[in-house]
Formats: sequence, C-alpha cells, structure tokens
Amino acid sequence: MVHTAFDSLELLNGCPTKIDAVESYGSNLLVACADGSLRIYGPESSTSSADRSPPSDRHSKTLELKREPYVLERTVNGFSRKPMLAMEVLGSRELLLSLSESISFHKLPNLETLAVITKAKGANAYSWDDRRGFLCFARQKRVCIFRHDGGRGFVEVKEFSVPDTVKSMSWCGENICLGIRREYTILNATNGALSEVFPSGRIAPPLVVSLPSGELLLGKDNIGVLVDQNGKLLQEGRICWSEAPAVVVIQKPYATALLQRHIEIRSLRVPYPLIQTVVLRDVRLIHQGNNAVIVALNNSIHGLFPVPIGAQIVQLTASGNFEEALALCKLLPPEDSNLRASKEQSIHIRYAHYLFENGSYEEAMDHFVASQVEITYVLSLYQSIVIPKSSVVSGPEKFLDMSGEVYLSRASSGVSDDMETSSTSHTLEYDESSALESKKMSHNTLMALVKFLQKKRNSVIGKAAAEGTEEVISDAVGHSHESNRSKRSNKGRVNMPLDSGAREMALILDTALLQALLLTSQSTAALDLLKSLNYCDVKICEEILRNGNHYLCLLELYKWNSMHREALKLLHKLVNESKSDQKFKPEMIIEYLKVSFPSFLISLCIYKLLYCVFELFYTFMQPLCGPDPMLVLEFSMHVLESCPSQTIDLFLTGNIPADLVNSYLKQHAPKMQAMYLELMLSMNENGISGNLQNEMVQIYLSEVLDWYNDLIGEKKWDEKSYTASRKKLLSALEGISGYNPEILLKRLPPNALYEERAILSGKMNQHELALSIYVHKLHVPSLALSYCDKLYEAGLHQHQTPKTNIYLTLLQIYLNPKKTIKNIEKRIANLVSSSSSPSPKVGWTSVKTKAKGLGKKIADIEGAEDSRISPSGTDSGKSDDGDGDDFGEEVVSNIMLDEVLDVLGQRWDRVNGAHALKLLPKETKLHNLLPFLGPLLRKTSEAHRNFSVIKRLRECQNLQTKDELYSQRKVDVKITGESMCSLCNKKIGTSVFAVYPNGNTIVHFVCFRDSQNMKATGKGSSLRRR
Repeated sequence: MVHTAFDSLELLNGCPTKIDAVESYGSNLLVACADGSLRIYGPESSTSSADRSPPSDRHSKTLELKREPYVLERTVNGFSRKPMLAMEVLGSRELLLSLSESISFHKLPNLETLAVITKAKGANAYSWDDRRGFLCFARQKRVCIFRHDGGRGFVEVKEFSVPDTVKSMSWCGENICLGIRREYTILNATNGALSEVFPSGRIAPPLVVSLPSGELLLGKDNIGVLVDQNGKLLQEGRICWSEAPAVVVIQKPYATALLQRHIEIRSLRVPYPLIQTVVLRDVRLIHQGNNAVIVALNNSIHGLFPVPIGAQIVQLTASGNFEEALALCKLLPPEDSNLRASKEQSIHIRYAHYLFENGSYEEAMDHFVASQVEITYVLSLYQSIVIPKSSVVSGPEKFLDMSGEVYLSRASSGVSDDMETSSTSHTLEYDESSALESKKMSHNTLMALVKFLQKKRNSVIGKAAAEGTEEVISDAVGHSHESNRSKRSNKGRVNMPLDSGAREMALILDTALLQALLLTSQSTAALDLLKSLNYCDVKICEEILRNGNHYLCLLELYKWNSMHREALKLLHKLVNESKSDQKFKPEMIIEYLKVSFPSFLISLCIYKLLYCVFELFYTFMQPLCGPDPMLVLEFSMHVLESCPSQTIDLFLTGNIPADLVNSYLKQHAPKMQAMYLELMLSMNENGISGNLQNEMVQIYLSEVLDWYNDLIGEKKWDEKSYTASRKKLLSALEGISGYNPEILLKRLPPNALYEERAILSGKMNQHELALSIYVHKLHVPSLALSYCDKLYEAGLHQHQTPKTNIYLTLLQIYLNPKKTIKNIEKRIANLVSSSSSPSPKVGWTSVKTKAKGLGKKIADIEGAEDSRISPSGTDSGKSDDGDGDDFGEEVVSNIMLDEVLDVLGQRWDRVNGAHALKLLPKETKLHNLLPFLGPLLRKTSEAHRNFSVIKRLRECQNLQTKDELYSQRKVDVKITGESMCSLCNKKIGTSVFAVYPNGNTIVHFVCFRDSQNMKATGKGSSLRRR
C-alpha cells in the first residue's frame, strides 16, 4: 500500500436478509434485499434528531453519505418480484431506476411508480445516458433504446439485433459499446451497424466501464484497456490489476476494482500505480455513491470514503512519492488556489533536492524551475560559481512542514555601490574548499545548471529590460532624458544603475550562466551569450575569461559594454603574439572597428521595447567610427600597412570626416594619403571638398616633381615621357575641378611639364595660352584641336552659344607663331617671378573669384585681337614686348598654313567662314581652300534653297487662308416671311437684320446692337467692381 486514499467504515451491519443491490440517495442508503423488499437506511444522527420529519426534509438537509452507522428508516415490501440486479438514482430527474424482472422507474423520494418498461422483461444489462435521457438495455439477443419524454413515460426509439447475449454495455457518445461473448463491439445507435474493437479475455467476462472523460475502460482478464468513443486504443497505457476484476468503479482520480479476495485501488494517472488495498470478505458488489464507494457484503455495507486531498498530499510527500503528490495538487478546489500553489512549490523543491542528491540533475532542475524559486537559491548548491558579492545568497534549508507551508530562502534584492564601474576593483577570492568543490563538481551537474538558467533567462531578461524602458520613459517625462542618455553613452551599460531586483537577478543569472558554459567547455554558446543582450558582471567575467584564455569571449564582453579601447588593446596584443600561427589576424581589428549590435536590437524587438530602441539606436546601431572616430584612427594605424585597402574602406564606409582622416594620414601614414583620396574621389567626386582635391593633386605633383628633378640631374628629361604618377596627375587635372590651378602653376618648372601647364591654364580660362603651349611647346596640333572641341561641345551640353571663336584663336596662333611664342615666354616668366616673391595665401573662394575675373579679361583680349588682326594674316615680326630672341629656345619664322588649312577642312561647320577668310594671308591659294569652302558653300546654298522653299510654302498658305476667308464671306441667307429673330422672337419682315458667323442665326440689327451694348455695359460694371 502506497498511501491511504480511502478510509473504510462500516455503515450497516446485520441486515435481516441477503443484499442484492445497493444505492445512495442523498445521505440515505437504498438496499434491495433478496426477499424483494427495499430497505431505506439513514444516518443515526439524522434519524434521532428528526424522528418526526418527513424523508424529503431530511434529504434536503444533507446530500452526502455520512461517516457514521446507519439505521433503518423505512421498509417497502414487495418492491420487486424477482431478485434485484441493479439500481441507479437518476439525480437530475429525481428518479430511481431498478432492473429486476423488468426495468422500472420510481419517483423519489416517495418511491411512487412512474413507469415500467414491459419490453425490458428479461433484460440483463442496461446503460443510462443522463445528458440526453436515453436508456438502452439488452434482452436476449436484442438491444433496445428508449427516450424519456420528460413526463411520466418513455418512448421507444430503436431496436437492434445482436449476434449473442450482451453481458456488459455502456453509452460511448452517440454509440453503444457492447460486451458480447468474448469480444467488444461498437453499435451505431443510428443504423445498428456493428464494428469490432478487440476480443475480451479468456478468464473473465467482458467488462465495459465508462470514464468521466467520455473514454471507456474495457476489461481483458486482469488488464484494463483504455479506448476512445470510437473504440480506438489510447496510448496512455493499460491498467494491470492483480487479477481479473468483477466490477470497476471510477471515482477520480482513482479506479476501484472488486477482486475475489480484496478491493484494489489504482491511480488513473500513467503508469496507473497501485494506491491501496482494502481486504473485506464475502463482498458481493461495489457501487459508486455520491461521495463514497459503497461496498455491499451479504448482510452488511461498508463505505470507502476518500481521504481529503491535502492529507493525501502530505502522506505522499512524506513517503517520497512526489509525482503522485503533484498530481493530487491539481485536484484541489479552485478556491484554494493559494494553498495549491504553496503545496506545489513545496513539493517541487523537495522533489528537486531528492533528485539532485540521487544524481538526476536535469530532472531536479526542471522541478526547481516549476517551483519558481529564486535563482540564488539554486546557485547556492554550486560553490564554485562566483556571483557578485553584494547579492546575499542563503543556502538550502528545510522549508516544508507537514501542514504544507513553504519557507523559501531568497537573495537580497539590494545592490551596493561596489557594483558600479567607478567603484574599487572587485577581487575574487578562491579558498581551498571552493577550489576542491569545483574539481569534484561533475559535468552533468553543471549541464543541468546551464539548462536551468537558460529556462529562467527569457523571463528574467525580459523583466530587466522592461525596467530599463520604464526608467528611460520616466527620464523623458522628467525632462532629464538628454543628460541620462549622455551618461549612458560614455560607458555603455557598465554604469547603468542596478537599483531593481529584476536587473540584479539578470546580472546574477548571466554571470552564473557564462561560468557554467565555460566550465562545461561550451565556448561557442558562451560567445553567443555575450553577443546578444546580456547583463554579465564585467569585473567577474573579465577575470574568469582572462584566466581561462577565452579571448574571443572577452572581446565580446568588452564590445557589449562599450569598452572598445580595452578590446582593441587586447586584440592588437593578440595579433602581435600570433603572427606565426595567424590565429588572430589584422583583419579582425578592421572588423571590430566596423562593429554594430544587431542582435541587441532583435532582443529588444522581442520584448517590444520600442523606446529603448530609439534611445540606444545612435549608440549601438552604428559603427564605432561614429561615436569615437579618433579611436578608430588610432588603432587603424596598426593595420594600415598590412591591410591598406580594408582600412581605407573602413574610413570610407564609417562616415569619418574626410578632412580628419586626411590630416591623420598625413601625419602618421603619408604614403597612404593618396590612396585614401583616390578612393574617396572614385566614390563621390562631389562628396570630397576642394581642399582634399587640391591636396590629392599636390601629392601627385610632388611625386612628378621629384621624378623630374631626378631626370634633370641625370640629364635624361624628356617632355614626352610618362610615369604612373604623371598619368595620375594629368588624369586628376583633367577630371576634377575642386583644386586651385593658380597655386599649382606656381610650382611647375618654367621649361618643362608643358602639358600640365596647358591643362591648368585652361582651367583658369587662359585658352590662348593653353593652345599656344600645345602648338609651339608640345608641337602636338591634335591636342590643340581636341582642346577646342572640348570647349565647343561643353557649350553645346550647357545649352549655350558654342564658342566658335576658340577655333579662330587657334588659327591666329598658327598664323602668328613668333608673337605667340613671345607671349608664352613672357607669361611663364611673370608667373615664375610672382611665385618667387612672398605673397599672402589666397583662399579657395577668392581664387575662384579671381579666376572668373581673369577669364573675362582674357575673353576681352581675344575679342580685341580678333579686331586687330590684319586681313593679310601675316606676322610682321614686331612686338611691343621686345625681341623674341631673348626668350625661348626656338624661333619660328614661317606661319603654319598647313595646320590652318587642316583645321578649316576638319571643322568647317564650326568656324565662321567670313572671319576665317579675313585671317588668311592674301597669298593663300583657293585650291587649298577647297576642303573648307566646298562643304561650307554647299551648306550655305542648301540653307538658302531651303529658306526659299519655306518662303514659297508660307506664301501659298497665306493665299489658301485668304481664299477660305473669301469663301466664308460669300455665304447667302434666305429671308422669308416666317423668318424669326433669335433674340426677340419676332418676325424679321423688311427690317434690317444681322447674321451670326454660323450662318444660321438671324437677328434684328437693332436687337443685335442692344445686345452688344448690354455686354459692354456689363463688362464695364464688373471692371468697376474690381
């Protein structure tokens, strides 16, 4: 016997005749005897105190059997002619159903005969469906179904034939389960179809028992098989009795079976263990009473009264049957919810300690979770787990008394000031006993702790984060949000105030979980923990991770708590120490500098902390370059040489101010400055400032000048030689526009780098000088022509008047070589002399302004020269500037007529022909001008012809319009005696009339004039109103 679930009490002794059937009605016992009489017994106390009260009054006082002796109150002789097979009280209808010779119904409590179903004569089994009021019974090989009509009669519904005599039957939903011969069958109550379930046993007859849940318990010898209403086997298992039962009575949560020698009580919960055995001799039957199991012997009746659930729980807990005790807790009434919770918590804790002591660590942790004890209580079982000293943890104690009251030791919720970042350093003290305990602690124990903490973590972290949200909202309401956010952004979450129990508990949980993961060699899980939202104590975890060489975890700890300088120092040290095995590569520093925290945002979204997302977005959801660019620049210098492209890409993608990066690179890594500026320019030319563009061009120019000086020293300089640096310089001068060309011109040597000088002169709108350099210094007329084409096409793209005079300027340069060369030499000499004299630095804005003014002057000069050129186009050789022999190295005496003719032949459509012919020398042969004049004259004559055609077409259109006008004026109108005025609706007659342009509307001229005057008057009045 496991525990006492029922108390056996003798209710009746010494019945005069043999007992055939028994039933309870309220607190009374209805006993059917072998002599056909029905004896009614009542509690001794109720009978003595109300001898003169009618039975109905006594029944109304109590509705349950009492734990006391019963005495005879009344005898109804001749109640049945044959032995009573069964009786059942139909409580919802106040009827007594009896099965004897037939099935009879009597009205309670007076036992007035209500109905007798004569067709049930000879019936041996029945089943009543109280919900629908349906009765089914078996007679011989027939099954009949009757329905109670709500009054005094029953109506037959169906009758079906079955293969053999029914030995046991019960309703199962809309169908009926029958025990026939040695098998069970489901009878469809609608159409009578039979479906076999499975055979019954060979020893005992079929036994069908209905469960409160609607399922069925079918007997198969000493095994009770559970099936659903359709006869399908359930997977919960089988009830194994010690022998085949004759009768089974269900009283939740137990099943009571009548065996040959005793009564056996088993639990209805898997695995259906034996609960209690009641030994009584000569038991004839057992029956379900209203609050007890009635046991009928030959001449006496016993009652099996259930022990109170609370007392059973105490018994089971004391004997170590915790599973049964927990199952019984669920049967406590809802009004005792507090008692139920306290008992369940107490049992879970006791069961957890029992399992923990016997090595079932994971199961023990499951029960600790179910008990909802504080985390610190469980952590007190693990002496090697270090938690913050400010948390007072009490050890496990004996907390459950026999009354079910619970005492739980809880950790203090206060956190002292030494938890703050600004406090003194936290030292971990490991004594010999804790170290020994850590060595003895098994792997399974720690694994169970990990699972326990992970199960508790979601709720604890959620509460802690919610408290953080409330603080942020309260700060915002108190107009102190900005100051608090600035404090938080300095050190991340390290100095977040832990003034709440939830966040302190989260701190303890995550700190312990990290240690447990490391002790069980789950480094990957520990790393994932530190990458997500966590409250790990920085000082404790830092020392543990350092001692265990868990550097990746330590980096994540620093990263999460915004201790970026410490993390970068550690990472730099690890990179230097692992140069041989390359375990830590320089690229890891770059990746860290790009750090952001998406996992934190996901966790916050899970807990719907929208305000915290807004609060912490600028701190955590941006790279490190945003909040601390100087830190990025400082540590990026360590890997700049080994990972140049990745480092510069970090500068570009991190939104660090370009001027700051440029100045830092100029100071610490000047060789990488040009590469950075190149990438910046390739990404967005407009995004880089003029100063940086000027800086990049200056770097290129410095490299070219160094190369030029080296070649000059070796006397190997050639104007047409190019290096990669010079190509970059020329490309930059052509491609970008933000630099200062005047400053660069002053750095150029006077007798070299003419191509660069030409480009810079063009940038300053000194087009004549640029063309002169291309023609007379570089001797590359194609470059001069390309230069003119660029200016011409640029004017077309900008929807401006194309600069056709630029080609005329080129022609002048070809036709006046001596004067042009003198002008070049003079300008270069003036520029060199001005650059040698000290002058204040000119800002970028002022330079651009001067360049604009200079461009205007040059344009004026070009126009003036156009007007000064003689029709002959020859150069007199005289110059106001003096002899050209004093300047320059070469003197050109002949005009470049062939080049002039090439320009005219190739660009005849872009040159003003009349002006060009005026510039040519008189000696120019017309034959040489055919490539120029031929297409020009063809185009001109074609244009003249086109204009003539257009003129003729317009004249024809004018004539057509006049002809249409005349035809419209020739419209005739026929006036008859019936013609009416459209305005006054009177006949026109012989009056003067007017016709509207449509030709159909005719009015009197007087009416037309009046209408026009009215319109004019209306317009005038409206104008006056305005």
